[in-house]
Amino acid sequence: MDIINILPDSVANQIAAGEVVDRPASAVKELLENALDAGASKIQLIVKDAGRTLIQVIDNGCGMSDSDARLCFERHATSKIHKADDLFAIHTMGFRGEALASIAAIAQVELKTRQHDNELGTQINIEGCDIKSQESCSCPAGTSLAIKNLFFNVPARRNFLKKDSVELSHIEEIFKRVALINYHTDYTFHSNGRVLYDLHGGNFAERISQIFGHSYRERLYPVEENTDIVKIHGYVSKPEFVRKSRGEQYLFVNHRFIKHPALSAAVEKAYAELIPDRHYPSYFLHLEVDPSRIDINIHPTKTEVKFIDEHALFAILRAATKKALGQFSLATELEFNPINEVDFAPAPSGYIPQQPTVNYNPDYNPFQSTAPKAAPSGHAHSSSYGNQPKNSQWTSFFDLKKESDAETTPAPSPTQLTLDQLSTPQSAPASPCMQVKNQFIVSVMPSGLLIVDQHAAHERIIYERLCNRHQCANAQQLLFPVNCQFSPADADIFNELLPDLKQYGFEIGSIGQTTFVVTATPPDISDSELQQIFDQMLVEYKSAMIQKFADRHQCLCRSIARHTAVKVGTVLQQAEMQQLVADLFCCQMPSMSPSGQKTMTIVQPENLLN
Repeated sequence: MDIINILPDSVANQIAAGEVVDRPASAVKELLENALDAGASKIQLIVKDAGRTLIQVIDNGCGMSDSDARLCFERHATSKIHKADDLFAIHTMGFRGEALASIAAIAQVELKTRQHDNELGTQINIEGCDIKSQESCSCPAGTSLAIKNLFFNVPARRNFLKKDSVELSHIEEIFKRVALINYHTDYTFHSNGRVLYDLHGGNFAERISQIFGHSYRERLYPVEENTDIVKIHGYVSKPEFVRKSRGEQYLFVNHRFIKHPALSAAVEKAYAELIPDRHYPSYFLHLEVDPSRIDINIHPTKTEVKFIDEHALFAILRAATKKALGQFSLATELEFNPINEVDFAPAPSGYIPQQPTVNYNPDYNPFQSTAPKAAPSGHAHSSSYGNQPKNSQWTSFFDLKKESDAETTPAPSPTQLTLDQLSTPQSAPASPCMQVKNQFIVSVMPSGLLIVDQHAAHERIIYERLCNRHQCANAQQLLFPVNCQFSPADADIFNELLPDLKQYGFEIGSIGQTTFVVTATPPDISDSELQQIFDQMLVEYKSAMIQKFADRHQCLCRSIARHTAVKVGTVLQQAEMQQLVADLFCCQMPSMSPSGQKTMTIVQPENLLN
């Protein structure tokens, strides 16, 4: 007896709907993407009861003809692809031709559409795959598609929907994903008659501030990178505005929102030295990749993609993010307010100075009772009571000035220091330092009071010295070698790390299989804590290596710096404090420690008593 049957279209459509539309937000996504593919510049989203009662999307796109309006509800009917090769060159949003057929199978649908060249449009009413009516109608150019009573014929699925506030939050998140990257389009979002969003077309930064608030203008750094593999454009949050949850993280590829763990890890690893553990940055990044180099057809919702150049994309994205953080992090921490001074521009080439003249009356006598006659107009005399200085003496002053300018260049005042000059030791504050609670170093700067966390600052200094391996070649020989012992498994890992540790300034030999003898260390490391340092370093190293794309070199440097920096409670001498501050200002990223703690802050004079 035969047991295999062909499913009716109504049942097949409901099964397909289970993959495409699992909640009202899924239907919203499909309709918004269809409106974008139609070339709409204005899109309205209207929902009632979190999409249970009504989901309506109105656009001013190209519209559809009578026959297209009917065919769009058939399964696998699409205008986006014509042959299999088109799947690898997709530039549109929806392309499978399943969305409208699946929605029509589980809802009551009303479609009104008109092309711009036609006087009349088409209206179609469908209920559970059954076409109830199709007729001509008068409607605006574009398309209006209303989904009423979602899951009316699938009560089991309707019962699994959450309460309205939860479902509305899912719809809002879908709306944000679509509206964020399509920032040239106008959007309005109505819920139960209330306007939630009214967005006007602009640039990416304006759209972010429209959705998340104007305060985000001051929270983000721009990211720009153009390579042959990918073009990156967007914004990442400043380290001080990170969150304890992965909330505002938006990654787009070719104007499509995606979820990609490796690329998300690339952004987060760029913050590895700047933010505390279990804190996550916000980012809004758009990647433009050749469609032939990606596969977006691996998931029904098309939020997961595969890249041919995944490792290269990871490296480029992390480097671009770190570049943005490095460019702007110091500027936000050290903002000097130069005094407004008169700017004397240099004399133009070939300029011959003219001797100044003063008009006065040489016959004037202050003791004379009657006023003397005024000097004739245009009668010029010098200010040396009639003795005219020689022209050669006057012009020689400018010659001497030119020679002195060529020989010596005056040093800038502290209030005129630029960010480039801050990277040199000369720009560190030379004023005496004071230690507070054996934890903070306080010094006076032109822009205010500089407060430095001695442990976080020393951690940053040691980390960058270790990263620049050529600067760490000098090793400090120990008077008494130190033996360190590990478990067999840890000893194998430690053996692998010996070449790296040698480049950092360690000299380590082995005694047996699990014991190692340390004869030299970098200058900043205390030999009494070597066993503890190595034990903790192995724990952190093994934890980091579990993660994909972990950087072995940075992991070791960060671990050594964290455990060898000067501890809180250590008393520092005046010379040590000044040297620590000077070394901090020589770092590439002095504002944050590798552990993500702020190394310093500047208190403005007007805020000292507030």
